[in-house]
Amino acid sequence: MRVTHVITSLDSGGAEGVLARLCVADKQNTHSVISLMDAGVYGETLENAGVRVYSVGMARGRLTPRGFWRLWKFIRHENPDVLQTWMYHGDFLGGLAGKLAGVRHIVWGIRNTDLSPGKSSRATIVIARLCARLSRRIPAKIAVCAEKAVDVHARLGYARDKMVTIPNGYDLSRFKPDPEAGKAIRAELSLGEEEYVLGMIARYDPFKDHKTLIAALQVVAERGVGFHCVLVGSGMYRENTELVNAIEQAGLSSRISLLGRRPDIPDVMNSLDVHVLSSSSEAFPNVVAEAMACATPCVSTDVGDASLIVGDTGWVVPPGDPLAMAEAVCEAQAERILPEYWVARKKRARQRIENEFSMDKMVSRFQGLWQEVLTGAGRGSS
Repeated sequence: MRVTHVITSLDSGGAEGVLARLCVADKQNTHSVISLMDAGVYGETLENAGVRVYSVGMARGRLTPRGFWRLWKFIRHENPDVLQTWMYHGDFLGGLAGKLAGVRHIVWGIRNTDLSPGKSSRATIVIARLCARLSRRIPAKIAVCAEKAVDVHARLGYARDKMVTIPNGYDLSRFKPDPEAGKAIRAELSLGEEEYVLGMIARYDPFKDHKTLIAALQVVAERGVGFHCVLVGSGMYRENTELVNAIEQAGLSSRISLLGRRPDIPDVMNSLDVHVLSSSSEAFPNVVAEAMACATPCVSTDVGDASLIVGDTGWVVPPGDPLAMAEAVCEAQAERILPEYWVARKKRARQRIENEFSMDKMVSRFQGLWQEVLTGAGRGSS
């Protein structure tokens, strides 16, 4: 099949990473990608893998007639068997342009479980509601990355009967246990091998709720538990005065390192004893699965499909509850000093990702969905 993807951007992000991994790993079909913005960080990776990449050149949040015409032109040029769109703006604009370009088989992609005012932009909420109204007319199927997202979007008005859950898959040759890489990161940060090291890899964003993480770590410190926490991602810099002030007010300046964006995320994950995710909303939190693939146990808030990913390998706590998160972090430290239990937990974490969330499984599920739509079993868009 010729599969063309439409996505809002190709910058660093969960959906963008999944799209790139899918296109590179799927050797059965021919892929092309249209970014509504620019080529971002994944454009070069895709082109090096033989995937054609088009950039519409729209500014974030700004739809222009010229931009829509360019999108239509690119889709028309590719003439795909299946048009796979990603995220609300990609679904809305890609779906409409695909229809106008004469594409008969369109699959939408939902990557979110929450649309809260103050966290999601007003424009995003409006586009999602428009998509809900169009969901019975434009897509043949809707690929959803999390079970909870199905319920959320069905309540919003999306066609439930068209939604198919396809969990994310991971490159287990990249995200894997690598103790030596972890030791190198600790040496770089002057952290001892016996030091209890926590980490959270996430951009600075209201949904990531770093406020709860800091409050939880303050409780852990007050209980006399030694630890050091590294924060990695966009906005994790000393120049982020809002974040730095919160850390200072909690008395944690000497216990938290801000590392910013880094290209060696698997190495960082291997340096951690526990990865903590404090998000107030997620769909399918990639960072939890990636950490577990590195045999790093996780403490995560119960958001999206986090509990499905973690299973019995880590700790799942209510969102916005610093005390519950602190309890889990302390419990992990208590177990960490018992090698036989801790080693077994680390192995279970890796094994769960191997068994349930491999790249091969995700690719196979997408291939099956596209084939179903192409052969007419998923008819509904024409």
